[in-house]
Amino acid sequence: MRTGIVLFCFFIPTIAKGCCGKKQQQRILTDQPFHHYKAVEGEVFVMPCDPSEKSPVKRAGAGDGKACGEEFVAKDAGENRSFTGSNSTLQVIAKTSLRCFEPEESSVMLLAHIEGLVPCPGHACYNNTGVVWYKKNRLVSIARESCVEDGELHLCTVYREDTGVFYCDRRITEQGVAWVFRRAVHVKVIPFTEANSPPVVKYPAANMTEEVELGQPHNLSCEVDFDFEVNISRKVEWFMNYGGDLDNMTLLDTERHEEVFFSDIKVTQTYTIKEVTPQHLKHAYTCLASNTVGNNNVTIKLKEKEQGKWRSLVGYPFGCFLLVVSLGIILHVKWVELQLIFRSRFQFGKDDEEKEFDVFVSYVWTGPSAEAVKCLAISPKPYSDAGEMQSREEPIEMRLTRVLEDQWGYRVCLLERDILPGGAYTNDVVLTINRSRMLICVLSAKYFASSNAVFVLESGVKALLQNSALKMLLIWTRGTSASFIQPEPPLPKLVQRALKVLPSLQWSTDAPSTAARSFWISLQKAMPADRARPASRVQ
Repeated sequence: MRTGIVLFCFFIPTIAKGCCGKKQQQRILTDQPFHHYKAVEGEVFVMPCDPSEKSPVKRAGAGDGKACGEEFVAKDAGENRSFTGSNSTLQVIAKTSLRCFEPEESSVMLLAHIEGLVPCPGHACYNNTGVVWYKKNRLVSIARESCVEDGELHLCTVYREDTGVFYCDRRITEQGVAWVFRRAVHVKVIPFTEANSPPVVKYPAANMTEEVELGQPHNLSCEVDFDFEVNISRKVEWFMNYGGDLDNMTLLDTERHEEVFFSDIKVTQTYTIKEVTPQHLKHAYTCLASNTVGNNNVTIKLKEKEQGKWRSLVGYPFGCFLLVVSLGIILHVKWVELQLIFRSRFQFGKDDEEKEFDVFVSYVWTGPSAEAVKCLAISPKPYSDAGEMQSREEPIEMRLTRVLEDQWGYRVCLLERDILPGGAYTNDVVLTINRSRMLICVLSAKYFASSNAVFVLESGVKALLQNSALKMLLIWTRGTSASFIQPEPPLPKLVQRALKVLPSLQWSTDAPSTAARSFWISLQKAMPADRARPASRVQ
């Protein structure tokens, strides 16, 4: 049967030129959709969709609910079956009741990129009024360049995508009833019928050596590329050559895996050694691939894999040494940041000495003019509901000091208010930090631009590194953050590192009331807890 199909393919180019060479190709279209269909038991069938029907027609009595345009295998010969939602019927007939039945007519192979001919099974056995070809639910005469001559479908050029099931519809009349007898033809498009070149061994390479571990399983894989061919002749085998003697070979039991592509086939032949022994290392292994055009072979050997004992003895200590050195470099580079994180989060220093101030607040004034500040100062009920707008307009520098002193009862130090003038600024700053339990810096663009303010921040960081009992807190105002652009002159390196790791809060006048409350709650938690009066609520 297969030989007949192949020989039939060879005659396609001479037969198919009957109508494809004409300038005006005939395109056969159907009339109104028929409602009575015949199919052969065991053949694939698809019910055409009627455009006039609103919902998909489903096959009744089969139990699987196939809709129109869906392929299924016709079965249960001898009964007429109706279609739900339609007046269409399907009559399945047995193969034995056909006037003539040739199994080879149900499948055909076509060569790609030339003309092709698809016969309609049983066309000569009935009185036909016309033949119409479909693929799936679409007319072939509309979908592509083709024609029909004596019931046979002529494809002017065969493409790879033509692989699939084609249907030929013949109109017949029995006892005054018009039927459409639909037959299925399986079409397979091939690049060529015979291989053009011998196989190519892609892996392993010639005379290569594979490493194996004694006592462990090992797979020998041979990957070969073959040309496509109809009459399959491809073969891949593994042989074991005792003592490396190529004349003394034994065929091995292998497993085969194939990947079929359009024009070639990739074959992987695998031999599994369940447990590698020293005897395996004395033999050679040959992969032999062949087809009708020729053959190719590759021989390899096995060798024991180096366990790397000396490498381990040297490598592990060296790796540990590199790890220790790397950690040392990281600690050296990040040592200041690590110290600041540890000292600012964990207060282990003893603070038995009484401090003069609870909080030293450092800021650079960024609020409104003196007149506006005066108006804010005389406004009654600063924390009432009517004062909500006032609290948003009030500068954080003013409000922070008032909340800490008046509401929370902390002893606050401000350089411009609590330090007598006439002294050295640097000495005053260092002494004030030493006399305070906590340093709060309100950071802004103007703060970073002031050398005096940056000096206060740097002095606080140095004091924190020397005295773990000191607490520091940064309050970032709107427009500033830890990624603040370096001003001119640049900030000291110690300050740059401290800004990344010191505890901080964010304040913004545009923040909603819930965010403002969260700010004050977080600030209260960060403050020294044993010097303040009971805290009142801050709106």
